Amino acid sequence: MTDTATPLGGTPRSAVDPGSDAAARQVTGRAPVPAELADGPFLRACRRESVTHTPVWFMRQAGRSLPEYRKLREGIGMLDSCRRADLVTEITLQPIRRHHVDAAIFFSDIVVPLIAVGVGLDIVAGVGPVVDEPFGSAADLERLRPLEPDDVPYVTEAIGTLAGELGATPLIGFAGAPFTLASYLVEGGPSRTHARTKALMYGEPELWHALCDRLATISSAFLRVQVAAGASAVQLFDSWAGALSEADYRTYVQPHSARVLAEVGATGVPRIHFGVGTAELLPAMGEAGADVVGVDWRTPLATASDRIGPDRAVQGNLDPAVLLADERVVAEHVARVLADGASAPGHIFNLGHGVLPETDPGVLTRVVELVHEHSRREG
Repeated sequence: MTDTATPLGGTPRSAVDPGSDAAARQVTGRAPVPAELADGPFLRACRRESVTHTPVWFMRQAGRSLPEYRKLREGIGMLDSCRRADLVTEITLQPIRRHHVDAAIFFSDIVVPLIAVGVGLDIVAGVGPVVDEPFGSAADLERLRPLEPDDVPYVTEAIGTLAGELGATPLIGFAGAPFTLASYLVEGGPSRTHARTKALMYGEPELWHALCDRLATISSAFLRVQVAAGASAVQLFDSWAGALSEADYRTYVQPHSARVLAEVGATGVPRIHFGVGTAELLPAMGEAGADVVGVDWRTPLATASDRIGPDRAVQGNLDPAVLLADERVVAEHVARVLADGASAPGHIFNLGHGVLPETDPGVLTRVVELVHEHSRREG
């Protein structure tokens, strides 16, 4: 007697109960989402379904604006913080306790999987990721091996703990998109012009696509590790895609982001795609395969939704700087974003970029209250 049965076609088939969690993991790489999560406002909005209120969370909600975060991080480097499951868990939970947002975002950094596969880089305070040896030749591709789950055990451990702690609050996993990761590797760090990146992209397209292909493999694996551990949704950050024209985006970037989104899409979790300065790229970013497209503060949500189309929800898009103004101004802008988002097939309230470090945490808490109060539906 064996554990498999062989159908008429001759291909072995698992004897696992098709309705069991184990069977679901075989097919999708994840267990079924509990009903209390699946029926919550965040995941319903991702699926463009009716909600009791507009869900809200903030990019960089777990971070420098919180005094408890700064206290916890005293004397601990960013990368060490990302690789300690206990710290990752606590930092991820801090904004949930304080702000009562509708989703948690996993505390990490987009360069963590690159470091995990052996790329030499560090996150320098006040600068950002700095690469020891910038990429520029075909030989450099050999420095990018595929990511394995065992490379990031702290991710699996932290998400496993968080899944139990968060209860009905969904956890969003995330990764950097191939273009943004490639830009860091080629430039050696943050760049305003992305000149070296574009020079490689235009001048050596075969090398460029080979580089992005390897990065897509790494980003996809990093997202799937998070989903397998318990993340309920994912966000693919293409922070620097706004540096490109639509034609260049479609040629040099979209195919690689589409591959990442398609591979994680096989798990069944909602996928969010976000970039900064991407007003002209919104249709192409939507076509890359996300369920939700994040919109920065430069484009009204109604306009963005028209460009993206009816098959995708939108996320955004309060200007983070508004949170530094007085309470009346904040309330007016929150109401405007909600009104704008009401015309979209699904809306998740967020900022148009990350929370600024100087933001008063009390203002963020009040924004959550305003969103919930003003968007409350009857029934």
